[in-house]
Amino acid sequence: MENNQDLTDLLALDLGINIVDRRPYAKEVFKWQDMDLLPHSSADTLLCEIFEWNGRNWRTTGNNLIGYLFSGDVLNTVKEQLINTPKHPALIPDFEFTKESMVEYGLSLPSLFNIGVNGNIKNAKSFSVRVNGVTKSRVTNIDSPGIEILKNYSLFTQSKSKTYRKNIKFNYLSTSLFYAESVEIFLEKESGVGLDVSFQTQNVEVDAKIDTDTKKHFVLKYSGNQAPFAAKFTKGKDFNIM
Repeated sequence: MENNQDLTDLLALDLGINIVDRRPYAKEVFKWQDMDLLPHSSADTLLCEIFEWNGRNWRTTGNNLIGYLFSGDVLNTVKEQLINTPKHPALIPDFEFTKESMVEYGLSLPSLFNIGVNGNIKNAKSFSVRVNGVTKSRVTNIDSPGIEILKNYSLFTQSKSKTYRKNIKFNYLSTSLFYAESVEIFLEKESGVGLDVSFQTQNVEVDAKIDTDTKKHFVLKYSGNQAPFAAKFTKGKDFNIM
C-alpha cells in the first residue's frame, strides 16, 4: 500500500463508500484513521500534550504528561526525545478540505497550515485545501521515550492518584501527531470580492501556479520544524500506547 490510489481504494472499502475521480475528503480520512484536527497550530506541540474535550471542540490544557512524570535532567532528556521522535509515512491518501468543510471547521482550519485568510470563505465561488504527503509521529511501548513514559505513568497513577484524577484521567493525550509535506490552495472568486490568502514564509517554499484577481493556486511545501495539523487522542484512563 504505497500509492494514493491503493490507499484511497482501501479507505473506500473500509468505509463502504464510492470515491471516483476525486480525492478523499478530510472527513472521510479522519473517520478512517480515528484522528482529529488540532485546535491550534504550533511547532512546539508535542506528543503527550493534554487536551480537554467540551463536547464540540478540543482545547489544550497547556500541560504535557511528561511534566507530571519526570523532573530535572530526566525531564529535559525525555522532552528532547519527544521533539525528535521520527516521522514516518502515515499511509493516508492525499486528501482535500472543501469549502463546505472549511466553513464548518471555521477559520482555524487554514491557520493550521500557516495560511491566513483575509475575508469570508463563504464569499468564494470555490475554495479548497489539498493536503499532500502526510507523515506521522507517535509514542509506542517498544521505543524510547514511550517505554519510560509508560513505566512512570503506571507508577504515577498509583502514587499521585489525586493529581492523576484531577488532571489526566478524564482528559486526553495526543498519542500520534500528523504533519503535511505540502498543501495546495485553490481559490476562485468573483472580481472585486474582498477575499485573499497569505502565508507565513519561514520554512515554507511557496510556488504560485496561478495568482490572478479571480483565481489562485498556490503550493506550500514545508521544511524544518513543522507544526502538526491533526492528532490521535487517547483518554487518560485508557492510555497504555499498546
